[in-house]
Amino acid sequence: QLDLLWTRKQNVMYNLFDWPTQKHSKLIILAIANTMDLPERIMMNRVASRLVCPSNFVGFWFGFGVGFFWGGRVLILAKLFSQLATNCHVYFQVAALSGDARRCLDICRRATEICEFASQKRTPEIVRMVHVTEAIDEMFSSPYINAIRNASLHEQIFLKAILAEFRRAGVEEATVQQVYHQHVALCRIEGMQSPTISEIMGICSRLGACRLLLVESSNKYLHMRVRLNISQDDVMYALKDE
Repeated sequence: QLDLLWTRKQNVMYNLFDWPTQKHSKLIILAIANTMDLPERIMMNRVASRLVCPSNFVGFWFGFGVGFFWGGRVLILAKLFSQLATNCHVYFQVAALSGDARRCLDICRRATEICEFASQKRTPEIVRMVHVTEAIDEMFSSPYINAIRNASLHEQIFLKAILAEFRRAGVEEATVQQVYHQHVALCRIEGMQSPTISEIMGICSRLGACRLLLVESSNKYLHMRVRLNISQDDVMYALKDE
């Protein structure tokens, strides 16, 4: 599972994909990730350079995910995924929240259970969007999501700033200073007054205290590193109406 090998300096992935490049090496590395653009999204250039895509290789995978191997990226024929996108309208509703088709299938399963439970009280019926909507609301109604929805305006903006910085940098870790720059930019767009440095540190501390963030224990202040303690999908869902 390639994305689980991610480290800040990415030495693990670099060494892994560098081994097959050694002289007389007969090693083949096959890794799996659920994200099509994972090399571009999280890999440093020196790591991504280990993946050189051959022009005449096509791989087939009956499931979800993208295969990566030394020498190239496998073009996945995700038959189930294609059928899901074609025949299951739920996917398009979930796609705005998550690109992971497994979550879509989980929602479909839960919607079916809700429909079956309701049908026990009256005449049987097919699964409808009302069941899907209930399943989505149920799946995205964790205490963390409620905590985000009940957070202060600047705490919510800080979480948006984290997402923006993650997208900009391509990695899911950032310093408070980097997030602060994004926070200031978002405030300017909204015509709001930007918080002070001390206020930002307070925001970061409060979000860390309720475990929405993982904050580096350090006296580096603005250079402390932060990570989300929940998925980006959940943060986007919690803030979608804000």
